[in-house]
Amino acid sequence: MILKVGQTLASTVDATAVIVVRAPKSEVALTCGGIDMIVGKSTSVSGDIDPAHRGGSLLGKRYVDDVAELEVLCTKAGDGTLAIDGRHLEVKAAKPLPSSD
Repeated sequence: MILKVGQTLASTVDATAVIVVRAPKSEVALTCGGIDMIVGKSTSVSGDIDPAHRGGSLLGKRYVDDVAELEVLCTKAGDGTLAIDGRHLEVKAAKPLPSSD
């Protein structure tokens, strides 16, 4: 799937929903729980989460993949782990604030 900035994606195996913040230039497979995510809002949950992709996504966290140059914001938490082309996405670390010494 070709992703676009601002696009909303939803999982079909749990409640996870994300918004694309930074999109890769090439076509990728963004999955949640091992199953491809769909564009828009999911109306129903069907199927089971792959045990290798169970770990959950956290509300309000940004998930990134530096290889594909992807960043998504989780707008609904769920039990499935987010992945792109089989690689699990990492939670983006917060930038340290400058010292006030």
